[in-house]
Amino acid sequence: MRKGENYITQLAEYVKKNLRKGYTKESLKWALVNQGHSKLEVEKAMQKAESDLAAEAPVLRTKPEIKIEIVEPKDAVLEKKPWWKRIFG
Repeated sequence: MRKGENYITQLAEYVKKNLRKGYTKESLKWALVNQGHSKLEVEKAMQKAESDLAAEAPVLRTKPEIKIEIVEPKDAVLEKKPWWKRIFG
């Protein structure tokens, strides 16, 4: 007995809704199997739900832009000491 693609879609919607609520994939899988759904149908629904959720996910930027700006005071007087005064004081 084939229940059709609509049946798998309904199971996938159930899985997506409950994943958003915070349930784990494994707990949803076994809950559906214990309710009388076949393992194969549940696996197909889980794959469909995962692919639908992946398509809805936003694309993240992989590299952030880092800008470095060195700000020095305009009135600062920098005195450069010779190397022997830096070492011996």
